[in-house]
Amino acid sequence: MLKRQLNNYFKLDEHDTTIRREVIGGITTFLTMAYIIFVNPSVLSQAGMDQGAVFVATCLAAAIGCLIMGAWANYPVALAPGMGLNAFFTYTVVMGMGKSWEVALGAVFLSGVTFFLLSIFRIREWIINSIPISLRLGIAAGIGLFLAIIALENAGIIVDHPATLLTLGDLSQPPALYTLAGFFVITALSYLRVTGAVMIGILGVTVVGILLGHNQFGGLVSMPPSVGPVLFHLDIAGALDVSMLSVIFAFLFVDLFDTAGTLIGVAHRGGLLDEDGKLPRLNRALMADSSATIGGALLGTSSTTSYIESASGIAAGGRTGLTAVVVAILFLVSLFFAPLAGSIPAYATAGALLYVAVLMCGSLAHADWDDVTEAAPVLIAALAMPLTYSIANGIALGFISYALIKLLSGRHRDLNPAVVVLSVLFIAKFLFLDGGH
Repeated sequence: MLKRQLNNYFKLDEHDTTIRREVIGGITTFLTMAYIIFVNPSVLSQAGMDQGAVFVATCLAAAIGCLIMGAWANYPVALAPGMGLNAFFTYTVVMGMGKSWEVALGAVFLSGVTFFLLSIFRIREWIINSIPISLRLGIAAGIGLFLAIIALENAGIIVDHPATLLTLGDLSQPPALYTLAGFFVITALSYLRVTGAVMIGILGVTVVGILLGHNQFGGLVSMPPSVGPVLFHLDIAGALDVSMLSVIFAFLFVDLFDTAGTLIGVAHRGGLLDEDGKLPRLNRALMADSSATIGGALLGTSSTTSYIESASGIAAGGRTGLTAVVVAILFLVSLFFAPLAGSIPAYATAGALLYVAVLMCGSLAHADWDDVTEAAPVLIAALAMPLTYSIANGIALGFISYALIKLLSGRHRDLNPAVVVLSVLFIAKFLFLDGGH
């Protein structure tokens, strides 16, 4: 009875798949992205948030997102709080701009609501089609470089220097050694196509650290900690301040293109595109993603987005939303492993951050380096993020450089109204908002 209901609801026969394949696909996807339940609390706790509460919020936001994407949009795409977006939340908005984490959560909520409205009114197609591919590539790489510098800094591999700004730290210290060891192991296991390579690397470094006395083991299983310290603690009024407009835009922009790129990439790999090469039910998928961001902000975590790791589940046979529902169930089960998550030290997740940075920087390979008017904005956007410690600044400088270089090169026909308007707004922001401090 249940088998027939699942088959009818998720259209398993139509997608040439079985319940067994979908379950295997879900388990595979979960194992490749489960590192987020360790990394996200570690990153957001640096913003002053309660680590145990963020752990619960992370698992719940991921479960809700996966459930909506699977049961409503019927896609084998899993969601969780996004890497890069959580770094922007902590290191740019809270630590860089001096905003409270409650205001930052308010900005996440507003970006999710805006994303939802854009999906309803179909404005997102115009936005996606208006942004040059080179800027998308540069922004993706820039987020990767931003994650890399955060990982290296957290591990003490790079440290500040009065003359050169940055220099090499003491590589003989345990955090540096553990970070590098974790990174090397994760990279090697990934190359060997070992499922769950990132999680294996994180847990392996943690175990070694405990055995050598550099870390304390807090236990394995317990009842979930309270989500109360972060639940409904968002400050929407504070996020409506004019200084937060660029922050809301950055959250929205990164989530929008991250989601669109992931959905198209994963759907292509799974043969889910229609005869015109388009994604059926795309609106539902985007609305599922934006709903998850709204729900995550209310629960107490940074933007929830689609994960490219979903491709691993598709490679294992997942083809329908049942795969995502299985991932949702596994995230709910993870709630009972809070002591283990609390035992994960920063140096164990730093290696994972560095590995994710490598993957994100792969977008640079697709840039048109033969056309300097396309290549220059890519590099400016990518370098500006780590060097200014801000994803928002990288996006802004990328747009401005793209527009001005095209105009000065006589290539104004390459520009569209969206790029021009956004560039003018970013220039005004730097001149009148940031410059007025």
